[in-house]
Amino acid sequence: MTAPPAEATKSVALLTPSPTSVPRPDAPPAPPVLRVPLVVSTLIAVALTGYVWSAHGAKPGVLLLLGLGLGVALFHSRFGFTSAWRQLVAVGNGSGLRAHALLLGTTATLFALLIGTGTGVFGSVPAPSAGPLGVGLLIGSFVFAVGMQLGGACASGTLFAVGSGQSSIVFTLGGFVAGSTLAAWQFGLWKDLPALQPVVMADHIGWFGSWAVTMLALALIVLVSRRVQARRNPPPTGPVPSARGAAARVLRGSWPLAAGALALSVLGAGVLLVSGGAWGVTSAFALWGSELVRALGGHPETWAFWQGGNAATLSGAVLADKNSLTDIGIMIGAAVAAALGGTWTLHRGVPWRTAVAAVLGGVLMGIGARLAGGCNIGAYLAGIASGSLSGWVWGAVAILGTWAGLRLRPLFGLSNPKPSDGIC
Repeated sequence: MTAPPAEATKSVALLTPSPTSVPRPDAPPAPPVLRVPLVVSTLIAVALTGYVWSAHGAKPGVLLLLGLGLGVALFHSRFGFTSAWRQLVAVGNGSGLRAHALLLGTTATLFALLIGTGTGVFGSVPAPSAGPLGVGLLIGSFVFAVGMQLGGACASGTLFAVGSGQSSIVFTLGGFVAGSTLAAWQFGLWKDLPALQPVVMADHIGWFGSWAVTMLALALIVLVSRRVQARRNPPPTGPVPSARGAAARVLRGSWPLAAGALALSVLGAGVLLVSGGAWGVTSAFALWGSELVRALGGHPETWAFWQGGNAATLSGAVLADKNSLTDIGIMIGAAVAAALGGTWTLHRGVPWRTAVAAVLGGVLMGIGARLAGGCNIGAYLAGIASGSLSGWVWGAVAILGTWAGLRLRPLFGLSNPKPSDGIC
């Protein structure tokens, strides 16, 4: 397989198509199904689900299935956070941010219903996701956002891109695991940073009040983003080619971001319903890295990070860990969707500067996620949906980090959207 053109390689970091894109009525047929990748990824999905179900029970098995669904939805909608913030900061295009608002609002509604009524399955009691308000949150979310722009993907975007065969993002994932493991190893350096206790609005105004405030805030964001976009008049975004016919578009083509947002919110609420905790990503990377250290003769069980409440996670099986199950499921689900859509491929030629940026970005995201108590999923999405002020702080600081990251991207040969571009 030949290497992609240089400009195409630069655009790998974008990951997501235009946030407002919809399939063209005259779109060409989808590429042929890639039978070998499809068979291999499907067999892995079936075999792993069967093993997890038999070895660890129905609850982990269902979590893996939810992860598979998340991978399919992420791939088909190319729903990401990295390009949405990049387009917002660079050219004032807020369409991606408005897609976030739909995801956040729908997830907040489902979270309020589940947590407010105490509805769970498999004996789980759903609980809000909230982090402390402190220096770690501020530094971590800023560093994470810089890493997103260098690595070319957020936490969830890294997983579905790796599953769909994007070679450069494999470097990002490797850096992500390394950074998360480094932060866990050096937990003592940052565990006592000044912080206030978590603030969950439902504790003060009830779940209905918390939901209402969240929805009003999201509506305000949508309104402001539309006005800013109209004032800056960014270039129009181009449509994404998709398969002909409704069924083909669902199974093999591109989904509108709105469809992706709704699917992700339902599946994310499913994770809360089944496990009692919100969908998260990055804590699994620290676990994977620590297990690798142990396999190489190290003793991560002696690290302060894995003491107390985290001890059970390290001593348990990786395939019984909630976030590991959904993470693995996302990669496999994206592989199945990409093979079915005829787009699964491996790019052999990755420029060295792109590879360096990917690794560095992953390391920064791994460290930032641990400092901030989560990533764009576990801290931003789950935090805001839970009515936690930490989620709003994470999102606001991440926009500042995006601004800094955009100024570093050209150093690694990575392009940024420009007002003169036809497509941003």
